[in-house]
Amino acid sequence: MTIEDETSHKAPSRIEGALSRVGAALVVLWLSVTLTFIALQVAPGDPLQAIFGPGVTPSPEAIASMRKQFGLDHPVSIRYLAYLVGILHGDLGLSYTTKQPVSQLVLGQAGSSLMLTGASLTLAWLLAVASVVLTTRRRWRTEAAGRSLEIIAASLPDFWLGLILITIFAFTLHWFPSAGGDGLQALVLPALALAIPLAGWLAQVMRQSFADALDQPFALTARARGVGEWRIRLRHALPHAVLPGLALSSWAVGWLIGGSVAIEQIFARKGIGTLLLAAVSKRDYPVIMGSVFLIAAVYVAVNLATDAIHVAIDPREPETAS
Repeated sequence: MTIEDETSHKAPSRIEGALSRVGAALVVLWLSVTLTFIALQVAPGDPLQAIFGPGVTPSPEAIASMRKQFGLDHPVSIRYLAYLVGILHGDLGLSYTTKQPVSQLVLGQAGSSLMLTGASLTLAWLLAVASVVLTTRRRWRTEAAGRSLEIIAASLPDFWLGLILITIFAFTLHWFPSAGGDGLQALVLPALALAIPLAGWLAQVMRQSFADALDQPFALTARARGVGEWRIRLRHALPHAVLPGLALSSWAVGWLIGGSVAIEQIFARKGIGTLLLAAVSKRDYPVIMGSVFLIAAVYVAVNLATDAIHVAIDPREPETAS
């Protein structure tokens, strides 16, 4: 096989792989919307109660009017198809309680949650990489300390850690605000509460790959050429250790968004978690659907981005990597 034939063979396979990942992502989005819709339909309670509010006894005319306004007078199958069509047009319906477009409510809270998720993921990676690079294959006490700290960090509940951070750094030292705020200073404590447990998981996943990379022929050759140990660790071994961490990061984004529900409550932050919790308590089904759809969309987007980064930085040959 010539070089031209081999190159032309690789390109279609990569395109097919990308298309299959996009197709799988669309299926995940569809399943998340469908399962949430079904769960809300079989949930006990009448959504009209959320529309009129507690303690209100509406007239039959008011009930009929509201059912028509929110499309509740149609069969479930028609409502389901209408919701799918609405998603394609960027229409997530109207909130039962505020009568506002759900897309505005969700997007209005998304920035705060995405900022918290991004900051937490970044801090987790910095802490995990520092632990792995600084302690792997060092003196046995140093490596044992690194492993122990990673296990302890991974076992800490984020909500408990958030309370401890507030007590120490907000109430005692007064370094950071304890609640609310949109600035970077108000982001530090909630981001740390989510990042520290995740950093423990990431470091444990990457440590063995990092240690294996230090024994690979390319690392031994670099040492024989007089390359410094830190350069070998950062330039040659770290890219190999990053790959399993990237795979875990896709799951981590969903975990961070889920964990942000409790963290946003503890730190009195606005966000998707706070919005979703309020919607569940009020049976505001359109807001629940819109929040779940946004979370699923973010998760899918991160998975696709992670796959692309994995392919870009994988030091192995394409045939081996696949």
